[in-house]
Amino acid sequence: MEARDPELKKELDATLHARRELGEDYESALIESFLEKVEQRLDGTVDRRVRRQLAEQQMTVARGARPSHSAEANFGERFGFGIISMILAVPLSAIAVVNADLPGLVVAWFGIVGVNAVHAARGWPWQRHRSEKSDWEE
Repeated sequence: MEARDPELKKELDATLHARRELGEDYESALIESFLEKVEQRLDGTVDRRVRRQLAEQQMTVARGARPSHSAEANFGERFGFGIISMILAVPLSAIAVVNADLPGLVVAWFGIVGVNAVHAARGWPWQRHRSEKSDWEE
């Protein structure tokens, strides 16, 4: 097994060696110490990746490129969603008519139209403005 991080492998070897010398009494402390080092390493890696991604986004904005969440960029997604919902509307309509006749068909189509309306509302200017401030995107 090849180690991806030789320094971390050395730390693990040292922890295992210390465990052999000190015995099982210190096992918990040794494991906690090693896990803290792994956590620090992960935190550093995540921090570097986040800084790199932020720098790339700043460079994209500085170059005047369009943001990825523009209406033109989402047209394909919205169009595909509409096509798929129309394809699924056929069997849903058939199932609704077989089980509940005309009222079932009406309910099914209200659902189909509702789902498409909610999905389309994501592209409205006031919806985009609100979603740009969200901490949960991306």
